[in-house]
Amino acid sequence: GGGAFQGWAGGYPEIVKENELFERYYRELGIVPAGEWDAFMAALREPLPATLRITGYRSHAKGILHCLKEKYFKELQDLEVDGQKVEMPQSLSWYPEELAWHTNLSRKILRKSPLLEKFHQFLVSETECGNISRQEAVSMIPPLLLNVNPHHKILDMCAAPGSKTAQLIEMLHADMNVPFPKGFVIANDVDNKRCYLLVHQAKRLNSPCIMVVNHDASSIPNLQIDVDGRKEILFYDRILCDVPCSGDGTMRKNIDVWKKWTTQNSLQLHGLQLRIATRGVEQLAEGGRMVYSTCSLNPIENEAVIASLLEKSQGALELADVSSELPGLKRMPGITKWKVMLKDGQWFEEWKDVPSNRQTQIRPTMFPVKDEEKLKAMNLERGFFVAVLIKKSPMPWNKRQPKVHQKLPQRTGDAEVTANSDNGSECVTEEQTLVENEESKKMQELQNSDTEQSKKEGVCGPPPSKKMKLFGFKEDPFVFLPEDDPLFLPIQKFYALDPSFPKMNLLTRTQEGKKRQLYMVSKELRNVLLNNSEKMKVINTGIKVWSRNSDGEQFGCAFRLAQEGIYTLYPFIHARIINVCIEDVKILLTQENPFLSKFSSETQKKVKDMAMGSIVLKYDPDPEKPDDLQCPIVLCGWQGKTSLRAFVPKNERLHYLRMMGVEVFKAKRKEEESESKTEEEVQRSLAQTEEGMDVEDKEHDLVTKMEAEIGEESSHSPVESSAMEVENKMEDLDQSSDNANSHVNQESKDTDTSNVKG
Repeated sequence: GGGAFQGWAGGYPEIVKENELFERYYRELGIVPAGEWDAFMAALREPLPATLRITGYRSHAKGILHCLKEKYFKELQDLEVDGQKVEMPQSLSWYPEELAWHTNLSRKILRKSPLLEKFHQFLVSETECGNISRQEAVSMIPPLLLNVNPHHKILDMCAAPGSKTAQLIEMLHADMNVPFPKGFVIANDVDNKRCYLLVHQAKRLNSPCIMVVNHDASSIPNLQIDVDGRKEILFYDRILCDVPCSGDGTMRKNIDVWKKWTTQNSLQLHGLQLRIATRGVEQLAEGGRMVYSTCSLNPIENEAVIASLLEKSQGALELADVSSELPGLKRMPGITKWKVMLKDGQWFEEWKDVPSNRQTQIRPTMFPVKDEEKLKAMNLERGFFVAVLIKKSPMPWNKRQPKVHQKLPQRTGDAEVTANSDNGSECVTEEQTLVENEESKKMQELQNSDTEQSKKEGVCGPPPSKKMKLFGFKEDPFVFLPEDDPLFLPIQKFYALDPSFPKMNLLTRTQEGKKRQLYMVSKELRNVLLNNSEKMKVINTGIKVWSRNSDGEQFGCAFRLAQEGIYTLYPFIHARIINVCIEDVKILLTQENPFLSKFSSETQKKVKDMAMGSIVLKYDPDPEKPDDLQCPIVLCGWQGKTSLRAFVPKNERLHYLRMMGVEVFKAKRKEEESESKTEEEVQRSLAQTEEGMDVEDKEHDLVTKMEAEIGEESSHSPVESSAMEVENKMEDLDQSSDNANSHVNQESKDTDTSNVKG
């Protein structure tokens, strides 16, 4: 389970941290202030501190912070290992509300003390259930500078492995009382395999407002949405453009860079970076904000890309001054002068100096702008290198914001693409539009007949193979539940769902046969799904809210509640809710299948007249008992004839128990194997897999292997694990979850109580 924390420093093979060309190049460019070069190089040779971020998505974030500070950090305060005082974790001064921390504790030290091992297990477990994210400090900056609000439509262009995406999702859910924020995140990655890492990261946050798609960011298609019965192009309020880069700013973590660094990497990536950034600003709404970021020091990948983008925008874009944002963050201004160097060490100061045989390697957009006035107006010093761009008007090559179906699509191989200019920008002019209008109308009618049929059926499948070739794993379709589906009525009745419940947003992943799982998306994502099935390759979307329970019909409903969707569903449920006290919650989470007699008399009274089946268990904090857990908890459970149990994944159980002060650490050392009876019960209970939960745990193990290989922010390295294989295994596991129903049904009937622990 420690895969997510592989980066807790130490254990690297010896690599000589020297690169003469690197030093020559950056000394000449003067990216480091005079007198600081030696300190700069010394810092690059130091190991990177491990950093973590407490996810601000839930009201539980404050609870976790309190637990960290008051319990774990206090225990470490006077701790000595091998005669040395352990260095305390420090909060990042510029990150809001003390929700990000860094530590120099290495894995070697973590193994030397039971208290440190306990702290490490806490970090790993909380990471697995999405309450803590292992993320580099610099990686946290771009999402913060996007300045996201819950109503924003957001595109994350190069999103895998997904720690920044997770930050964006958290920002959408700033108000936990709003189950469906109006905004959403569309997270894209070009690598099909890495998309599954993205799904795994996003799933930890249980949001109905995230969609993972698989496209080349430099040509990501324009999406359409329905606005009052009229089709319009979707423009994003916020775009994160964290492009593939040479990564020479990551030398402290990726030490291979020391021996592999050459200027060639930047020269090869510049064109792609510019195309991706150009595509981003094309899809940005007027007044919207796009953050362009790299983990590279090289101006060819940074200032040169932004300068070229600003120059061709002709005033449509502005580089924003964000120097007053994130107070406490140390930063240096972007540079305005630089030269271009080939890997053989040859320098060029201007494009006119480049010989013709080198003009494929070096491009004019790599050089600084010579016009001093233009250069001054660009304010390149505002990038550092995260550059925040504001779109003030449409792009000059697209002076009118494009309307849908203005252009006749052209066939290119298997993909349906629109006519693009050399730099990947959309070229739509008034003249073109007038000429093509008649043909477009005919084409539109043909396209609409297919799309409308698909919309009527509520199906958003993968694009047909004749339209777009699918690479990697072929996804199941997304099928929205028809309004009159008989499946929904018993669910509505059983849980007394509020009339405002948006049932149109329910979907399944199968067109035929029994619907085993029901998922939910926000109204806005439903709009995107239904209007773009022909052009968009969706890898995953929707949060699981109900799972079929094969014997459930005898209790009035064939579907039980799923824990991952309970915070989204809870505001709409008016029946089958049992309010429980903190002692009841402890029993539910530490005992496998407790008898009703173990619970408080109030709980027993509430359960007495309730039919068997799926239930909601709700804990509300008591402000008059400040020592008790002060954040609300909603759990899914099952009521049998004489017992009550919770259906909560292992790590989520551990999380809640820690928040309540219950000791759940199990030391690995033999001399510390004598736990108390309560601890044994906790561990035994957690080893028992609930219906469907075994699927998620095994799925996590499979994806963790991929995570460990890729590393947290190793921006764009190839993945060797087969995501197809992972997804196929996940599907097999998912099908096996039906077999797990038998133990639920056995428990609910209470035909054999010999296995009941307690």
